[in-house]
Parts: sequence; C-alpha cells; structure tokens
Amino acid sequence: MLNVGGMEEGIVLDHIRAGKSLKIYYLLGLDKLDCEVAMIKNAHSNKMGRKDILKIEGGLDRVNLDVLGYLDHKITVNIIKNNQIVEKKKLSMPKKITNVIFCKNPRCITSIEQELPHVFYLADEKTKTYRCMYCDEKYKKN
Repeated sequence: MLNVGGMEEGIVLDHIRAGKSLKIYYLLGLDKLDCEVAMIKNAHSNKMGRKDILKIEGGLDRVNLDVLGYLDHKITVNIIKNNQIVEKKKLSMPKKITNVIFCKNPRCITSIEQELPHVFYLADEKTKTYRCMYCDEKYKKN
C-alpha cells in the first residue's frame, strides 16, 4: 500500500475524479508555486471506485476555490493544521469565474480586446451552464 507522509499545514483535495488531478494541478497554477505538492492518481475509493488526491503544503490562500468549484464541485477540501484535519469545506459552483474558460465566439469583444478578462456567469445551475458576460455565448465543454 502506498503511504504519503503527513503534513504540518496544508490542504488535501480529496474525491477528485480519477485522471483529473493533473488538469487541476495546472489550472490552479500549482506548477508555479514553490511548495510541496503530492499527487495520488487512481487511489481506491469505496465511494467512487477510483479517485485522485492532491496534497498541497501551505495555507488555503494557495488554492482558488472558484476554479475547483467550476471543475468539480464534489471535490472535498480538507484543511490540515498540526497534522490533523481541522476543517472540511464543501464546494459549490461559483456564480462567476474569470480567466478559467474562454469565449470562442469570434464576434465577442474578448476576441478583439485581448486584454479583457474572460468572465462567465452561471446561467443555469441544474444544467451547469456558464455564459460569457459580454456576448452571452454559452460555454461548451470539450
């Protein structure tokens, strides 16, 4: 059995769908941080069958919860202090996200004004539909 050591202070992202941790690693910008990050892929899970886990050294300020909520609001965020879980945060889908997804409408102002942030709002929580704030184009996941 794989054993990844404990941590004094940090965050553990648990219940990540199997195979999605690397995408989350880059979207959160963890590759640019100067801290320890452990990635466990395809761990056994009674609840999910297989799951990924990310362990990130340091405080919660290192992680954008809106990005996580957009990617998968079922991820559990465990806050670690003194080698103990002191808090579990449940995510929700953010009402607005900026520069996480990008508008593909060629007539959108963001395709002309390159410096504008790409802002999307949650149009329908049931269908998980996000729309561009500028042109109202529906974002289609690949």
